[in-house]
Amino acid sequence: MEAMNSGISRRAFLGGVSAAGALAALGLAGCAQPKSVTEKQAVATSSKGAGSAQVSMDVYEIPAWAGTDPDVGTIASTKETDLLIIGAGNGGMAAAAYASDQGVDFIICEKGAEVGATRHWFAAVDTPPFTSQGITVDKARLRGEIARYSSGTCCMPLINMWINESADMFEFVNGIMTASGAQVIADEYEMPGGMGSTSFYTPPFEHHYADANGDRKGIEERNKLFEKHIQQAGHEVSYNHRLVKLLGSAKDGITGAVFETSDGYVQIDARKGVLLTTGGYAANPEMVTALSPITAKSVTALGYNQNNEGEGIQAAVRAGAVKDLTSATMIFDRGLVAPGTEAGYTADSIAAGKPVFPGNGQFNPGTQPFLKMNLRGERFADESADYDYLPHAAAQQPGGVYVSVWDGNFGDDVQRFHTLGCSAGTRMGVLAFKKDDGSYDLDGFFEKYLSDGRLQKADTLEELADKLGYKDEAKKTFLATIARYNELYDAQDDTDFGKEAYRLSAIRQAPFYGATLGGTLLTTIDGIRIDEHCRALDADANPIKGLYCAGDCSGSVFSGNYPDQLHGFACGRTMTEALHVVKEIVAL
Repeated sequence: MEAMNSGISRRAFLGGVSAAGALAALGLAGCAQPKSVTEKQAVATSSKGAGSAQVSMDVYEIPAWAGTDPDVGTIASTKETDLLIIGAGNGGMAAAAYASDQGVDFIICEKGAEVGATRHWFAAVDTPPFTSQGITVDKARLRGEIARYSSGTCCMPLINMWINESADMFEFVNGIMTASGAQVIADEYEMPGGMGSTSFYTPPFEHHYADANGDRKGIEERNKLFEKHIQQAGHEVSYNHRLVKLLGSAKDGITGAVFETSDGYVQIDARKGVLLTTGGYAANPEMVTALSPITAKSVTALGYNQNNEGEGIQAAVRAGAVKDLTSATMIFDRGLVAPGTEAGYTADSIAAGKPVFPGNGQFNPGTQPFLKMNLRGERFADESADYDYLPHAAAQQPGGVYVSVWDGNFGDDVQRFHTLGCSAGTRMGVLAFKKDDGSYDLDGFFEKYLSDGRLQKADTLEELADKLGYKDEAKKTFLATIARYNELYDAQDDTDFGKEAYRLSAIRQAPFYGATLGGTLLTTIDGIRIDEHCRALDADANPIKGLYCAGDCSGSVFSGNYPDQLHGFACGRTMTEALHVVKEIVAL
């Protein structure tokens, strides 16, 4: 399927927008700025002098990507509760389970037909699995890493809340998990390298669960256990409830929400608060294109929840909340596609009015720091990098994709590379294909990808170049780049890009493999700006009464990308924020 390397054409699937609408879609947003200000207001503000400006909610303008509140007409039924939780994913189910234990009167609504997929790995600071070994987190360095990754846009009081309360979150989650027979695993965290001489801090705070044999697949998923937990207390998830709009406003407070169901529109009034845990907007092409254009230019595969269309963020913005000024996406360098495919939404899907990326899923070996080249056969970046660095760099290369090449020593190479986090799945997985003589059955390991034509294999580099689509000058450059890379390996010194010597590899031993890659979009992680109590903020940076946000639909943590070396941070902060909101409701 052909793809457009220039990203999605909004006119192609939206029917076109005006220049003013296009600018609005780009959305100025933040704690202390409106989405846009009228010319009259701007002149009045500038005439008052520095330090005297104050944004008025009267000039708040809703960006095009947020849509409009529909006229719902007749309400089929109305319910009432203290806490309304919208979204049954990692945040919503944690909140519901905790609220159940705290005796909170709540209703949880979910757009889909089942609980969201569990993100198994989560971070918590200074928990017993680590402290019992005398291992603690350097909190000052952790704060510094988070601030650095966000370019200073994070809300530090919110980060402190997570640091201080995450251990309590772990204790709650661990109680439910261990009661089901699961055992906690405090993962390895010694990071031997990354980005050449750059010093990453990989804190000892990542947790996940497995059975007695160390198999994660042998236990029940956390979100499903949370659902059983609330069912035992007499609660149910209200499925197939699509959020239509929030009730109330930033000025007067949020008092509930309206949902579309198979039985008509349902209104749920919330006496104490509404908690949005609706996820990001990865499945909304208009929002992705307007808010994160580099994503639309660097992604070749989807890995996101198809229900994550940004309704929570849209509804909150329409009610007067503001979104992060910058975007942030969780992109993994694992979007394996057939040779000749370019990044971005495909031309055919745009023409059909339903933009999608060329492929789906994750090719885990894509993260391994092998030689990577653009479509001209040129090496263009240090391959020993965070997951999204290569896709972001490739967005500025021809076609938005790149090619990763390795040889028959793949198995030994990935053991030496010793990557951590989820990329370690390749290092561990290929061990199952290690033969008695110490070599690896690579055809068995790569069987799926070789059979469907996405991964190419050849006995010579010249043949591999042909299969990958390199021709003429590009083929000559491809072969010359590999020869140069072999020289760097022999010298054990990457004088071109500074990659660590132990992450260099030779490309001489047949067979040879080549993978055409882009990014796999997992989720977006910029959202409604919140304070340290997870209260949504209005355009004047004031908390909106009755509206809370947690997880991927909330902001004030990430900017630009996800800090990949902080393994489990996103899910850990999601569940900690969710529990904190319940504590806030209990205190009211």
